[in-house]
Amino acid sequence: MSKDSQMRAAINQKLIEMGERERLKELLRAKLVECGWKDQLKAHCKDFKARQNKQIINYKLTNIIINKISQRLIT
Repeated sequence: MSKDSQMRAAINQKLIEMGERERLKELLRAKLVECGWKDQLKAHCKDFKARQNKQIINYKLTNIIINKISQRLIT
């Protein structure tokens, strides 16, 4: 285990023992909600998915067109 990993484990253990880990998690969660992080991430994911879907559709259309052109050239 690296020195960094050991330090993280020790800090995590201390936070758990002191009961601070859960409090810090809740505080972080509240701050993220307060600043709109969740909504921003959700919007980013929707945008990313829309762009991916558009790329997939463009790829499929390109393949259909290439296949049709190839068929016409062969016959």
